Amino acid sequence: MKAAFRFAVVLLGLLAGAPALAAPGEVVVYSSRNEHLIKPLFERFTADTGIKVRYVTDKEGPLMQRLRAEGANTPADVLLTVDAGNLWAASEMGLLQATDSEVLENNVPAHLRDPENRWFGLSVRARTIVYNREKVDPAALSGYAALAEPEWRGRLCLRTSKKVYNQSLVAMLLAEHGEARTEEIVRGWVRNLAAPPFASDNEVLSAIAAGQCDVGIVNTYYLGRMLRATPELPVTVFWPDQDGSGVHVNVSGAGVTKHAPNPELGRRLIEWLSSAEAQEMFAGLNLEYPANPEVPADPLIAAWGEFKPNVINVSNAGRLQARAVMLMDRSGYR
Repeated sequence: MKAAFRFAVVLLGLLAGAPALAAPGEVVVYSSRNEHLIKPLFERFTADTGIKVRYVTDKEGPLMQRLRAEGANTPADVLLTVDAGNLWAASEMGLLQATDSEVLENNVPAHLRDPENRWFGLSVRARTIVYNREKVDPAALSGYAALAEPEWRGRLCLRTSKKVYNQSLVAMLLAEHGEARTEEIVRGWVRNLAAPPFASDNEVLSAIAAGQCDVGIVNTYYLGRMLRATPELPVTVFWPDQDGSGVHVNVSGAGVTKHAPNPELGRRLIEWLSSAEAQEMFAGLNLEYPANPEVPADPLIAAWGEFKPNVINVSNAGRLQARAVMLMDRSGYR
């Protein structure tokens, strides 16, 4: 009797710790995006379709490890995360399945999705040059590589190389320029730093606004959010390499999980997130650019003007990420 009681207690404990399975008509999302950005989208999806969304939020690393540990027993139908490097890693870990969808192929340009359709970009973040307009003539700016030139010595601010956004930027430079030229560029950036790398894009922007440095590289939505709060901020964007390969872009995106209990509902959610209605919400909530080219950007960031993006497939951000990290390390970019 005591042994049976102990077994029952252990069994109940295991069940309590196990993730609950989705109810019929419910899709489960593992998301590394903040709740305040995704909750309004999911509520609108439910209102439009009647399909409920249950979600778990965490950093992308723990979410991917959780998916791997759960295996075929996962309740998750969709993984939603930032950066093509993370999406590529999830697909290489075997966590995502290919999704055949004419809707997604029509709504998401080819360079913003996995070549094997395991994930799809849903919002675009341009990682571009920003400058203090009181101290820099934009005619002096040209491209990412030019920031390594001597004229910018002691004038450049960057975020730490530990952030995936910069790892992806350098990975895309590798795809474009090769190892030797990219290392030359990164070493030049390090020589030109006005201060040690900062922990966040917001700190880079604040340093430029305060005159600690003149130029930097950030995701545009950070500047957009700052300008919402402080319209007089003396910082604006410059679109680099417009006569060449174009602005480095990355994505937040999603894919149907390998062992999704409801893959069709997962596909329907991702399709809806690529629609005009959802894309307008993405653009307004976080001031990112819509992945769907038919949807206009928020007026605040549209005022910066149109730009030519780099159309090298963003999966290279993941494919070359390990090489990028090693290159940054040996170049002294910390």
